[in-house]
Amino acid sequence: MMTTLFYLVPTPLSVAQQAAQTGRGLGDTTLLKRVPYVPTPQDVVEKMLELAKVTPDDVVYDLGSGDGRIVITAAQKYGAHAVGIEINPDLYRQSSARIKELGLDDRARVMCEDMFDVSLKRATVVAMYLLTSSNEKMRPKLERELHSGTRVVCHDFHIPGWDPEQVVDVTSKNNIPHKIYLYVRP
Repeated sequence: MMTTLFYLVPTPLSVAQQAAQTGRGLGDTTLLKRVPYVPTPQDVVEKMLELAKVTPDDVVYDLGSGDGRIVITAAQKYGAHAVGIEINPDLYRQSSARIKELGLDDRARVMCEDMFDVSLKRATVVAMYLLTSSNEKMRPKLERELHSGTRVVCHDFHIPGWDPEQVVDVTSKNNIPHKIYLYVRP
């Protein structure tokens, strides 16, 4: 099975800003090219956050946050402040509604933005489930914006050019093997 990522329509405006300016709704698929969304299994989410040693003092950013499960788990289980970055308007709405429903608005939020346009300077932990090629494109931004000691945890795909502190093999409850890569910024 081949996993595909979506590619953004180049623009300096966020999807939400484009929708407001053009009068289109957030669900307008002309704003981005659609691809399948593949959620991280919950047991892998928990292992990722455990490996990153998330605490209530952390600010966790999830790049491509999907349904918000990493953001929600970081806030709910670990007491961290968590920010999801999700370009898909439907997933953005779904995860925002779930955060509100769970009463986590004070610790968690999702932004309907392009991950390349959002500042990561507040992050102490960054979670990613992107292809290796996308991780490689994200690397210069991570190197520019992340502070020393920031943990980056990746599901299944490594960051080319970085040496992981740890690589953990996890078999999810549905019996599928996964790898988790932990990096710590020097």
